[in-house]
Amino acid sequence: MIDDAVFQNYESAVRSYCRDFPAVFQSASGDHMVDENGRRYIDFLSGAGALNYGHNNSHIVQPVVEYLQQGGVVHALDLYTAAKRRFIKEFHDVILVKRGLDYRIQFPGPTGTNAVEAALKLARKVTKRSTIAAFTNGFHGMTLGALAATGNQYKRGGAGVALHNVVRMPFESYHGVGVDTVAIIEKMIQDPGSGVEPPAAFLLEVVQGEGGLNVASDSWLRRLSELASRVGALLIVDDIQAGCGRTGSFFSFESAKIVPDIVCLSKSIGGIGLPLALVLIKPEHDLWSPGEHNGTFRGNNLAFVAATAAVDFWRDDELSDSLVYKGRYIMSRLAAMVEQHLAGQATVRGRGLLAGIAFCDAELADRVSKAAFKRGLIVETCGPKSEVLKLLPPLTVDLDTLQEGLDIIDASMMEIIAQQKAAAAASLDLLAS
Repeated sequence: MIDDAVFQNYESAVRSYCRDFPAVFQSASGDHMVDENGRRYIDFLSGAGALNYGHNNSHIVQPVVEYLQQGGVVHALDLYTAAKRRFIKEFHDVILVKRGLDYRIQFPGPTGTNAVEAALKLARKVTKRSTIAAFTNGFHGMTLGALAATGNQYKRGGAGVALHNVVRMPFESYHGVGVDTVAIIEKMIQDPGSGVEPPAAFLLEVVQGEGGLNVASDSWLRRLSELASRVGALLIVDDIQAGCGRTGSFFSFESAKIVPDIVCLSKSIGGIGLPLALVLIKPEHDLWSPGEHNGTFRGNNLAFVAATAAVDFWRDDELSDSLVYKGRYIMSRLAAMVEQHLAGQATVRGRGLLAGIAFCDAELADRVSKAAFKRGLIVETCGPKSEVLKLLPPLTVDLDTLQEGLDIIDASMMEIIAQQKAAAAASLDLLAS
């Protein structure tokens, strides 16, 4: 039993993760969390992607502690501070310049949905158009503008008002493998009888984190980028969950060799889970007037310190090289599980350390997640029907822990499938009698 009376009695019913993972956590380090009873759990949730460098990474924590002890500025709106200057310079030199990217950096409010809202407003200002083209199964946040661009019916229903100024376009393979969705999108935009006008921007995730781990191929991204340019629309990549190394490279779009007009970052850009968000803007699109978009907590200097320390992981190729190996290992292990236990009834999805298993029987994902939690692994589900078991281990996870976590998933799948077969056999026996 857990002592959850305070939460049950006083916290809003809107809480969700705690319902799936019922424990009261007290400490965390690296790729593990520990509850107040002393039980350790492997964490394949990683703060929904906000903890790419693990819990309390000492390389990031130490500079934050020292900054506080030295009396550093914590809150500064958008005033200039030494902490902000250092972060901007390091991010520019280590992340942007090394990739040949030229972006202005905007600090909106400190969450992903704040970054998306700013990006949408700016795209409309630049193009003088109002409609955003968003994609099936996309997820972009819970504030009204970002929610309008989100596909999930359940989450959209929470708005309580009509969600306007978005046209929904089919993501790659939405209509099945072999159906050219870019050609469909181009036809809809250029056909004067379609009722669809050229949008202000195309907004998409390269890997749809909440939408089911659907992956946009490099060729599809290049063609969409070219289409956006031809019709005078901006290309906005929401890299809030798939960025900061989650798919193997710092930005999820690097292998496609495209340069989005705007990029949204949040989650792991804050290093150790400190709230921070960035909007990266091509200089020619930085048309904001002073204060036209702002936020009280856009100057989170603790997050600047943590983010600067996190940038150190990208000074050389050690981390990125390890991600290639870990990503291949995860995908091969998941493929082997599907082949052994559910051939033809499940598929492996994702890229890098944003990977999972999509079950034809949607209930299996949740049942495997619950069985894994009982064995000491935190792993969530995603997709429109929560049909995908979604793995988000820290990028820094050690190989032994990674293997142990995958072993738990394997054992949990075996358990659930055995239960399913036993239940089916019992039903047949009952019918026979």
